[in-house]
Amino acid sequence: MPSTLNIVGAGHVGRALGRLFAGRGVFAVQDIKTRGSDSARAAAAFIGAGTPVAGALRPADVWMLAVADDAIADVAAALVQSASLAGAVVFHCSGAKASGELDALRRAGASVASVHPVRSFADPTAVAAAFDGTFCGVEGDAAALAVLLPAFEAIGARPVRIDPAAKTVYHAAAVFASNYLVTVMDAALRAYQAAGIPADVARELARPLATETLSNVLRLGPEAALSGPIARGDAATVARQHAAVAAWDGPTGALYDALAAATWDVARRKRAC
Repeated sequence: MPSTLNIVGAGHVGRALGRLFAGRGVFAVQDIKTRGSDSARAAAAFIGAGTPVAGALRPADVWMLAVADDAIADVAAALVQSASLAGAVVFHCSGAKASGELDALRRAGASVASVHPVRSFADPTAVAAAFDGTFCGVEGDAAALAVLLPAFEAIGARPVRIDPAAKTVYHAAAVFASNYLVTVMDAALRAYQAAGIPADVARELARPLATETLSNVLRLGPEAALSGPIARGDAATVARQHAAVAAWDGPTGALYDALAAATWDVARRKRAC
């Protein structure tokens, strides 16, 4: 029989992982608890297994805390008061918080870990349908990982060990690769529009530059992928651009200046290669 799994917090991440664990027979989803009974019932329906509960949860072999980052420690402390955790495995799914957020459960006899799937869960149905190959940053107690690593591999994950002391920097890497990439592209598109180019045309102008550059970074590395005035050492062009952008829009000018400073460092590494 598969190990039992309780799910606390069943938003997009909890629902997608719950469906995968249940659908592939990795865990037997048992109790599901969320902030409201309606959402717990909806989660059970999405997962196709599990019992929505409003009160105390039954003992389980494995517990998944798919709650907001800032709620993890409080939820862990509450579970210590309301559930039997001795010998259980408990993990959370945060990319920003380390497994130490579950210290209260560790002191209660549980083995704890953090498993962070590195992808967007905006569409949990799509994630559950195409999870194979998803990287997951993992860290925590050896006993917990002995259970969780094969479980996640069984649903198609590719676990990557990370240093819990650097968990915040690890999560910032995802922010740079995703959120801040959006911000940089927003600046590019707005600058094109400031030059009189319609928004739809601006996106098409940016598309080959952005996609080819990202492909080169991932294929060759940032130093080899860098091109443009800073790669050529053309400081005069960079200064003129900065002045023009700052005159057009002050905050975007400040962004240009900060990115230029960082890009000069990449160019120095490029020349040293």
